[in-house]
Amino acid sequence: MKHFNNLLKSTVLAASAALLPATFASNVLAEELVIAVNGPMTGQYATFGHQMKEGAEKAVADINAAGGVMGKTLKLEVGDDACDPKQAVAIANQMANHGVSFVAGHFCSGSSIPASKVYEEEGMIQISPASTNPKLTDEGGPNIFRVCGRDDQQGAVAGQFIAEHFADTPVAILHDKTAYGKGIADETKAALNAAGKTEVMYEAITAGEKDYSAVVSKLKKEGVGAVYLGGYHTEAGLIIRQMREQGMDTVLIAGDALVTDEFWSITGEAGKGTLMTFSPDPRKNPAAEPVVKAFREAGIEPEGYVLYTYGAIQAWKQAVESVGGTDASKVEKALHEGKFSTVLGDITFDDKGDVEAPGYVFYEWNDGTYDYFTAKK
Repeated sequence: MKHFNNLLKSTVLAASAALLPATFASNVLAEELVIAVNGPMTGQYATFGHQMKEGAEKAVADINAAGGVMGKTLKLEVGDDACDPKQAVAIANQMANHGVSFVAGHFCSGSSIPASKVYEEEGMIQISPASTNPKLTDEGGPNIFRVCGRDDQQGAVAGQFIAEHFADTPVAILHDKTAYGKGIADETKAALNAAGKTEVMYEAITAGEKDYSAVVSKLKKEGVGAVYLGGYHTEAGLIIRQMREQGMDTVLIAGDALVTDEFWSITGEAGKGTLMTFSPDPRKNPAAEPVVKAFREAGIEPEGYVLYTYGAIQAWKQAVESVGGTDASKVEKALHEGKFSTVLGDITFDDKGDVEAPGYVFYEWNDGTYDYFTAKK
């Protein structure tokens, strides 16, 4: 009966609003809060947009089932930026026009950074689950946050790791020219060089190509035993396959853009032993256990950025409820000052909007999945 009454109430409100002046109608429909998840829902990185969408949909469903935000129902809009900066700006403006007060997004740093300018201008909160380029929060306004780490943190871990584990091995560094790829490659190179090791190759590749045999041949000629790639899973998978086709057993090392089972779909057994950095796996966090179980019961494996998106929405909800509204200036202050219980654990944000959480660790791909790396004795 309660469900029927709520349904009747919402139906009556919607019907009444259609007959009222626009300003009054918007107040009637203010029982609903509109938020968005923006990312690459199409294109070659759509697997990550799909992860974000699954996390957002589940978070919204769980929040609404528990009474919503301040008693208001959350409505989720989904924006597709295809990891294209211009499309990201267009989507950001579209969300502003739709009255969106909070965006969980974007995925690619090259999208998040220009879109953040729109969110700052329009008074919208942005929490990225995945964009790691330091410029996002270094140059962004007080309304810009992320629940993932930064490339200068990730690169420092990667560079030191390579220097230690591949001390006597010729190492190469590749990047795909993107804000994410070049950014993390440069941070890794800086840390590697600071540790006293110099790469034998530093070279750019073009994302989206199918044939990397020329660069693979150069790697082979230089006797490269480990190659660090600043780029995404699609290019990483192809490079690994083409290295194996040329008889190379070179180890590929990359960042957190390999956290999708689509990587293994590209590589198959050739991907065995691939190493990558990523934050501590939230699926192993006790705070996430009930949510992880629910995802798996629904046939969804909450890999990669599923739980990071879920956690971003949890943090925003708690900040909104702590100040009693969605006013961006108040919510951003609450986010900077508060502590939030999420599937990622208890998190806080620093003055820039970066999450203060455990740093990056190494993972290894084997048999279609990734797990924490254990050094061979």
